[in-house]
Amino acid sequence: MPDDLISIVIPCRNEAENLPLLLEEIEAAMTGRAFEVIVVDDGSTDDTGTVLAAQAARRPFPVRRLKHEKSAGQSLSVRSGAWAARGGIVATIDGDGQNDPKYIPVLVDALRQAGPAFGAAQGQRLKRRDSKIKQLASRFANWLRNAILHDETRDTGCGLKAVHTDILRKLPFFDGTHRFVPALVIQEGYRVVHCDVVDRSRRHGKSNYGIFDRGLQGALDLCGVWWLRRRRRRMPKVEEIMHD
Repeated sequence: MPDDLISIVIPCRNEAENLPLLLEEIEAAMTGRAFEVIVVDDGSTDDTGTVLAAQAARRPFPVRRLKHEKSAGQSLSVRSGAWAARGGIVATIDGDGQNDPKYIPVLVDALRQAGPAFGAAQGQRLKRRDSKIKQLASRFANWLRNAILHDETRDTGCGLKAVHTDILRKLPFFDGTHRFVPALVIQEGYRVVHCDVVDRSRRHGKSNYGIFDRGLQGALDLCGVWWLRRRRRRMPKVEEIMHD
């Protein structure tokens, strides 16, 4: 697994209109770097397949498409991308265009410069473009999560992340993992570096996620992650002792 190769994973569902410009922006942002793009098509019913075939033929970098037969959610899409990744670092970005690709190299560089004690770089959004009620709901969810898990992250819902591939593959995956990456990385014995990013408005289509539709599920997920951390409070440092 090449350390210098960056695998950019884009979980998406019905984002055919947003993907061409997003890939163009990724190409511009990643100039001079070795990278691949893995688009995880999470059961799309639009023209995502046709669009990606055309984009793969014209882009000078690898554009790979993984397809879920049925929608499995954002977190399991990230899992599929992580296990398919050929690079040493996985950078994730949402497929709706709200995340600006120019922050991908910022996150990757921050993670590399932080050193081996750090397992992930987490984007934290400024100037949120969501509705006020959605911002308030997100702010409360982040406050509650941090109060219980103490992950010192004000915005875990941001799709912009960079994680060492081997660490990302170790994380438990469920429908909601992407909201708990900092806490789960810390559970594995690593630290998390944070980078501010500026949010953008969605260009086409509508969000696949509502404000309240995942409230109960999010609360159950929070309880589950709390339980996992309680059951494994400390990761041991393992050293092999050689005998003469």
